[in-house]
Amino acid sequence: MTARTAAPADGTLARRDYLRLFCGLRLPEDALERLLAWQAREFGSAAGVRLLGREHLHVTLAFLGRRPAGDVALVGHALREAVAGIDAPVLVPRHYRETRSVGMLVCDDVGGRATRIAARLQRRLERAKIYRPEARPWLPHITVTRFRERPRLRPELPEEARISPSEAAVYHSLLRPGGAHYDVLELVALGG
Repeated sequence: MTARTAAPADGTLARRDYLRLFCGLRLPEDALERLLAWQAREFGSAAGVRLLGREHLHVTLAFLGRRPAGDVALVGHALREAVAGIDAPVLVPRHYRETRSVGMLVCDDVGGRATRIAARLQRRLERAKIYRPEARPWLPHITVTRFRERPRLRPELPEEARISPSEAAVYHSLLRPGGAHYDVLELVALGG
């Protein structure tokens, strides 16, 4: 298993800086291409719906929120430990779901590997006192749209829907007026 670290596109980080951090499963290129084509087909003409771009399509494992930049190494270490010895997950979109502000593809986690990674990661981050577990159980999903008013859409599911991420990442989410921008701070290979 290899890991690599990338500096954010907007420069280096000082140890006193704070970052909005989360960990997620990165989607492979073929899955991204299929999802982008599906989004355009199913939501392209929907009023008030903003499609999420390639850089935003992922499966969140743990959202940490605002953390000191010095925590990035600790989060990366916890992510490497969480994926160790687990084969790459296989996710299959099963239904589309809307909340108050987002549309998502909820996925089946074939063999439960993504769920094990998420649970292991969350436990490690909680023990390190840098993460507070959410009240609801972890749900493997890919957020695909955002909106101000819930459109109550009923799209067809994407074809060839099996998705097998080969990397997990520590992300920095930078909030901007046009939406969040995600920088990958560390990548970790999946697959045992």
